Amino acid sequence: MVLRREPTARQLRLGAELRRLREAAGFTAIEAAALLGVNRVQISHVESGLTGVSEERLRRFLSHYACTDEEFIASLIAMATDRTRGWWEEYRGLLPTSFLDLAELENHAAFLREVQFLYIPGPFQTEDYARAVFAYRIPELPQEELEARVRHRMQRKAVLEGSAPTPYEAVVHEAALRIMVGDRATSRTQLARLLEFSEWGHVTVRVIPFGLEGFAGAASAMTYAGGAVSKLDTVVRDGPHGAAFIDSEAQLAAFRTLFHRVEGVSLSTERSRDFIHRLAKEL
Repeated sequence: MVLRREPTARQLRLGAELRRLREAAGFTAIEAAALLGVNRVQISHVESGLTGVSEERLRRFLSHYACTDEEFIASLIAMATDRTRGWWEEYRGLLPTSFLDLAELENHAAFLREVQFLYIPGPFQTEDYARAVFAYRIPELPQEELEARVRHRMQRKAVLEGSAPTPYEAVVHEAALRIMVGDRATSRTQLARLLEFSEWGHVTVRVIPFGLEGFAGAASAMTYAGGAVSKLDTVVRDGPHGAAFIDSEAQLAAFRTLFHRVEGVSLSTERSRDFIHRLAKEL
């Protein structure tokens, strides 16, 4: 079988889950290979996302690993057999893979939660706002890549639209609302767009004001993507070398708690809309 040159984050996640299940069952890769009638290299390739796995073989793996969670099994099978080539594939080779992986993650998410302190969440950004963000990069991006990043960000809105939009909860700090990433007109238009999204039934926007006392959570920016089952949730955080995808059970539990803590101290949706509206009028 031809090895994948660059597995996606979703393919890597499937492999990681199979490795976790094998280790939880107490098998080494060599022992699992002997049990399943394959060689150790095949086990390694599947767990590294370098090769796919058929539903039949996946079920054999899960049976020998004593996995009996039917919802989890169905979710893993869906991941293994998914052949979706989404809109993000047109950017392969043009943009960093993390851009594609984030779009794919959002596409498959059961729900999305986001906490932002410096920028308006990506799916809510206007074209001018996004262009201003990417144009500030050092070293400067080639014009072709800059425009590709803007187009990609605009297309991420797909998860909020259509007949089956993804539920989306966003908590945004006042700093992100006030920082003029572009000029005054860009900021005014961006706030108006954010207000439009906040009126959608499946979108929730809450604001954390500067005046909130006892708030020390400025390091809690995240995108939390709900999986088909909670075991397959993923957190994405921006790091110095690009986006980091986090999926360990303990960290996911911590980030779930962190999101609810931040959400719990934010303004209500009604007060948040009033707050954004007042800021827009100030501009």
